[in-house]
Amino acid sequence: MDFDEFTGQVTHRLELPGTGKAVRAIRATLSTLGQRIQKDEAKDLASSLPMEIDWYLTGAVREHGERFDWHEFVDRVSEIEGVDRSEAAYHARVIVDLVASIVPESEIRQVRNQLPEGDDGENWDQLFSLVDSGGWGDAQEAQTGGGPQPTDEGEGDASA
Repeated sequence: MDFDEFTGQVTHRLELPGTGKAVRAIRATLSTLGQRIQKDEAKDLASSLPMEIDWYLTGAVREHGERFDWHEFVDRVSEIEGVDRSEAAYHARVIVDLVASIVPESEIRQVRNQLPEGDDGENWDQLFSLVDSGGWGDAQEAQTGGGPQPTDEGEGDASA
């Protein structure tokens, strides 16, 4: 998959008005994920992505391996992307699902192993909920008229 296909998929799945907004969502999600995971893992994950996309996981990140929870991840994505928390969480899930459809399954497993599973804010499984439910598919898209829809479940108070 090349850059145009990747951004086209994000634009379509998120029903965005153009490539610029898709690139902003991709950058927000992947650069924030790159900050959270170790540098070597970010490089491994990036290696299967288009060159223009892999940079967000590696080159755009000053410090890898930062310790922050799911809620902080959503806050950071929201701020970078310029959208509310619920929309940022949804965009991140869709983008991670697209990444998971491109990279080897072992790479996604390794990323998940770096993200703690726990209660409340530490529950990173929320990032992979779309992947875990079988991912984006034509059947889901047909049922919902545009793929999985954002929910406020597990997002906490958006005003906080």
